[in-house]
Amino acid sequence: MAAKSDKLFDKVLIANRGEIALRIQRACREMGIKTVVVHSEADRDAKYVALADESVCIGPPSSALSYLNIPAIIAAAEVTDAQAIHPGYGFLSENADFAEKVERSGFVFIGPKPETIRLMGDKVSAKIAMAKAGVPCVAGSEGALPDDSKEIVKIARAIGYPVIIKAAGGGGGRGMRVVHTEAALLPAVMLTRTEAQSAFSNPTVYLEKFLANPRHIEIQVLADEHKNAVYLFERDCSMQRRHQKIIEEAPAPSINARAITRIGERAAEACRKIAYRGAGTFEFLFQDEEFHFIEMNTRIQVEHPVTELVTGIDIVQEQIRIAAGQKLRLRQRDIVKRGHAIECRINAEDPWTFVPSPGRITSWHVPGGPGIRVDSHVYQNYLVPPNYDSLIGKVMAYGDTREQAIARMRVALSEMVVAGIKTNIPLHQELMLDDKFIAGGTSIHYLEERLAKRLPSG
Repeated sequence: MAAKSDKLFDKVLIANRGEIALRIQRACREMGIKTVVVHSEADRDAKYVALADESVCIGPPSSALSYLNIPAIIAAAEVTDAQAIHPGYGFLSENADFAEKVERSGFVFIGPKPETIRLMGDKVSAKIAMAKAGVPCVAGSEGALPDDSKEIVKIARAIGYPVIIKAAGGGGGRGMRVVHTEAALLPAVMLTRTEAQSAFSNPTVYLEKFLANPRHIEIQVLADEHKNAVYLFERDCSMQRRHQKIIEEAPAPSINARAITRIGERAAEACRKIAYRGAGTFEFLFQDEEFHFIEMNTRIQVEHPVTELVTGIDIVQEQIRIAAGQKLRLRQRDIVKRGHAIECRINAEDPWTFVPSPGRITSWHVPGGPGIRVDSHVYQNYLVPPNYDSLIGKVMAYGDTREQAIARMRVALSEMVVAGIKTNIPLHQELMLDDKFIAGGTSIHYLEERLAKRLPSG
């Protein structure tokens, strides 16, 4: 295995695609680390493939045969003499078996230990671990639901309706069902178990109180293998459609700073207790001035740049330093948030029907100016493949105040030109003028409700 010391890696393999592959590559290049990019046949012409020191084609366009092909990725690391593998987000980033195989093959996995990924990947064991660590959790069943129907009914009565049934192995908004009445409970449990088995190969489900009007607030953490942990404050990711985030911002509007400090300290302490290593995110529902833990993401997140903009910390570079065995260079007292940042996810899709819109980009112009950052792997004449997620870039606007960040985002979106395919830019432009968004603090249901009121003509 590559020796861990104060020396960083000579060469890192990036096991991902799209904007995050380019983001990781830039972090490595800045640190003087060579990069190996793996890619499918569909991504042969990607910008980061051209910029990499080495590239390896690992299979056809299908994710199952390329970006999820563990033996092919490890073989690519072997033939290029890479020392570490960065999984990005999505694909294999939270796959404990992959992390284990990476480490067993003599490479460093840039992320948590496999057992930590397993612990936090199972929503039931994650909640138990967090409750033990003093992190406030949503009221719910203590562990998995039993097989006994009467017991299930009793648990739901104790929690109080409405309740939400969740798959222990679920994620990304899948494997969830809200139940408002006792009559609907048992059929819904059976259905969710069946779906969970087929989607996640794990039929385990649990119950939680369904919070009617929460916000989605998350805490970014960094922790090293020497039991040092810090939190990089919060993000508000409440603007969602079907549990998929569309706009994120930091800091969260109108939440008491002391409350953030309290929950941040608990998250950092939980990292020390479970011996967490790397970057991670604690996700909470926030309602009636209370935080309720829902899950932990054991990877870098799409929305990490808003935290980077308000703290000045390069989270990807910190991930790499931690993986190389270095101690955190940051103390909690050194981490200060300044100003406000907003991120709009730009997707190749119809802005109102959300139907994906792959194809060739005939014209591409990104905005600039004070406080604007664009993370994208796309260029003019780039072909957006139909095989993957529709995210083609992220536009971030930073300002001294939230008002300035919103104003800058409006200008940035008006300057952005994407022709040849449809994008959700018109939706973002509409939301940047929305009174409720401008006021701040909308719930996770706000966007869905707003879209439902739109006329079918769009």
